[in-house]
Amino acid sequence: MRAIQVREFGEPEVLQLVEVDVPEPGSEDVLVKVEAIGVNPVDTYIRAGQYPLLPPLPYVPGKDVCGTVINVGDGVKKWKEGDRVYSSGTLSGGYAEYAVCHQAQIFTLPERMESAQGAAIGVPGAAAWRALFTRARGKKGDILLVHGASGSVGMIAVQLAVSAGLKVYGTAGTEQGLEKVRQAGALQVYDHSKPGYVQEIAADSGSKGFDIILEMLANVNLAHDLTLLGRGGRVVVVGSHGEIMIDPRATMAKETEILGMSLFNSTAEEMKEAHVGLFRHMSDGKLIPEIAVRMALRDAAGAHRKVMESGNCGKIVLIP
Repeated sequence: MRAIQVREFGEPEVLQLVEVDVPEPGSEDVLVKVEAIGVNPVDTYIRAGQYPLLPPLPYVPGKDVCGTVINVGDGVKKWKEGDRVYSSGTLSGGYAEYAVCHQAQIFTLPERMESAQGAAIGVPGAAAWRALFTRARGKKGDILLVHGASGSVGMIAVQLAVSAGLKVYGTAGTEQGLEKVRQAGALQVYDHSKPGYVQEIAADSGSKGFDIILEMLANVNLAHDLTLLGRGGRVVVVGSHGEIMIDPRATMAKETEILGMSLFNSTAEEMKEAHVGLFRHMSDGKLIPEIAVRMALRDAAGAHRKVMESGNCGKIVLIP
């Protein structure tokens, strides 16, 4: 089969298209014929050797695939040949024509979803759910700002929040992104590339401020976020590309919280809860993953460059 393999950590060019054997599933595993692959920022950190846990070389990148089960191990009871599934993790790597997943890493693809949308759910969907409901304790009536709402996690978070009855505001950096966030149900959207947008948000949110802010670029925005929170408000750090200096006193008067979020801290029960919830929202038509662009598997290096650019509206997907 064709697969992308990394034989040394480094720049995107280390992603090489090679021919390898189709992996064999173990007793608790399934073999999936891959139809679409989600590209996540964490894939680029691992490829560059800039992640705390690195796989042994060589390895096939990728956690999120969507496709059809074609073989199952002897110990697998839930899944069978022909099942349409998406994954939130793989054992053999996802950038390939076939992938082995542990039976707990895959989930039923709703009938209304196409394969590219299924590949856009695993990591971004679970991350949005964990940030919004597990970490921020979001509930109906809360006022939410999604800072960086046009990306794959942000777009899912906006749709989940609207469906759950939160009052949602969002930021994006392009006209296309702003329109996508607006269409997803945000009450108001702001161009975070324009000077003065923070003051505009503050004016619109009023004296109460935000109950929750989901922050995709904390090294740029966190200090501003603390001024926008209301009493007891929570900012959840979903992403950051560096350091930032803040004044801790900004958290004191309103007793606000800064919460980190890492999907890999999820317990098995939390992950199950997230994907049960995601399935329900997708099946009801209230969650429709946005696809930014489809690229060929051989263009994995280009996909790794693109996923780190600002202005992507939704998920970057590789098609094997």
